[in-house]
Amino acid sequence: MRARDPRAAARTAVLVLLVCAVTMLVFSLFGPNAVTTTGTIASWVTAVVLGFLALAYQLSTPETIDRRGGYVLIAVIGALLCCLMNWITEDPSAGAQAFLAFPVLWAGVNLRRSAVALVTAVAITGDAVVLFHLEPLGHAISDLSFFGAVLAVMAVMLVRSAETHDRLVVLLQTQATTDSLTGLVNRRVLDEAMGRALTTQLAPLGTALVLVDVDSFKAINDQHGHPVGDDALAHIAGVLRAVVRAGDAVLSRMGGDELAVLLPDCPSDVAVRRATEVLDAVRSSPLVLPDGSLLAISVSLGVAHAPSHAVGLEELYAAADAALYTAKRAGRGRVEVARVP
Repeated sequence: MRARDPRAAARTAVLVLLVCAVTMLVFSLFGPNAVTTTGTIASWVTAVVLGFLALAYQLSTPETIDRRGGYVLIAVIGALLCCLMNWITEDPSAGAQAFLAFPVLWAGVNLRRSAVALVTAVAITGDAVVLFHLEPLGHAISDLSFFGAVLAVMAVMLVRSAETHDRLVVLLQTQATTDSLTGLVNRRVLDEAMGRALTTQLAPLGTALVLVDVDSFKAINDQHGHPVGDDALAHIAGVLRAVVRAGDAVLSRMGGDELAVLLPDCPSDVAVRRATEVLDAVRSSPLVLPDGSLLAISVSLGVAHAPSHAVGLEELYAAADAALYTAKRAGRGRVEVARVP
């Protein structure tokens, strides 16, 4: 069971531990824990334990703590310490039980559903043991029903809120990186992927870029309407996905009617073969119009390879664009390869 965000959990874990340690010290002087020597000693021991935990979490990396289940452990320890303190001080009051909200709150904000359920179960179970030990049966059942319900409802609400937040974050990240019409990644993601491919040693065979442009796209929009033009782009994006495996390439919409295929660790001849396969697939897959008729679509493709035709990102774009322009001038519906400089 891992934290939702180890770094965020680390930022709050140390603070919560220190606050709880200070609270224990205050209680040992002025609160109900100061009434007996046992309560005072228990408060100081608890404060020391919390202080050492805070130091350990401060010195460890968030990822290491998360891998070892440290964030779940700290919440469970917090719940058990609260119950143990109530047992030692023989304090079943509402104020004493309220401390169980701290580990559940922290877990609900920082941990995933299963971990929150575990921490909440430990807190409620521990509270039940203390209450049935210190109170008459009727009072224990009444207090446990109330505080158990409070802890359970609080945990459920926090988990739902956190999961809704996570879904919204994923949605926003997707919107920021994906073209809504075609479902392909946008230009920014393509640039980042190309930059990595060109600056690392992970692509010993080189990196190829294929630019795909819809022929006579303006005529399609003028004759059939912009919705059909949008359908044509989405259709070609589907053809790209069918021909080029996503694990081998980055498929992107550059903007307008231009798409791109980035092929890391791909020699020039293989890139040309992939481009030809795309061309043939588009030719053999006409778009079905709303009235049931078929619209033949043609594309032109320009292929460039680094380091064969270019070295840097902008140079690779320019080489592929020049090849695409050559394909357009040569009659469209064809694949052209960049010239060796």
